[in-house]
Amino acid sequence: MERLVLFDIDGTILNVHGVGSRALLAAMEAVFERQIDPTGYSMSGKTDTQIVVELLERTGGWPGEVAPVLPRVWNNYLERFTPALAACHPHVYAGIVPLLAALGAHDGVVIGLLTGNVEPAAWLKLRRVNLAGPFRLGAFGDAAPERCLLPEIAVENAHKLTGRHFRGKQVVIIGDTPNDITCGRHLGVKSIAVATGRFDRAQLAPHCPEHLFLDLSDTERVLEAILA
Repeated sequence: MERLVLFDIDGTILNVHGVGSRALLAAMEAVFERQIDPTGYSMSGKTDTQIVVELLERTGGWPGEVAPVLPRVWNNYLERFTPALAACHPHVYAGIVPLLAALGAHDGVVIGLLTGNVEPAAWLKLRRVNLAGPFRLGAFGDAAPERCLLPEIAVENAHKLTGRHFRGKQVVIIGDTPNDITCGRHLGVKSIAVATGRFDRAQLAPHCPEHLFLDLSDTERVLEAILA
């Protein structure tokens, strides 16, 4: 059974109660020396790089300003995010721990991440709840400006790690936003949506995931959806 199973983090695995968003906004204001107003803006399903570009554009900035200073943005962000994360109490969603254990019991399954988080922040979040261990690779928000570019990065990283070429439905993306559902469609991947984030089942269903769960608490059903 060959499967590359890629999990989103925020809204799918856990919730850090807005700590990351607040730290990123503060970092942007410090680096770009202007006020960033996120009113009416949704970060859900976007990469951190995309968020920085789009929020800067709302202030009258332009994308060319971003690339030269992204390292400063990420460093400033992580300096703020690390202590804030340590002080908060993340919520791990129902079913995540037993599902990871069940997937880990299958030799042909490689578990990875597909997340809009910059890589250091992703691992900080998972280590904070002792869940970094099962994940062997990832595609992260500092590697691409849009989420649709991340599945190919994850597949390539899996090939480098394992020597295996995961194709089509061998790649499973699990997430809580419409972007999670659609980001791998051009590769023919299997999408599994979960309504634990900001989108309910009625909002996710029109994007046609192959499976849609209220949460991931029914390990047997979710595992069957992944491996079928």
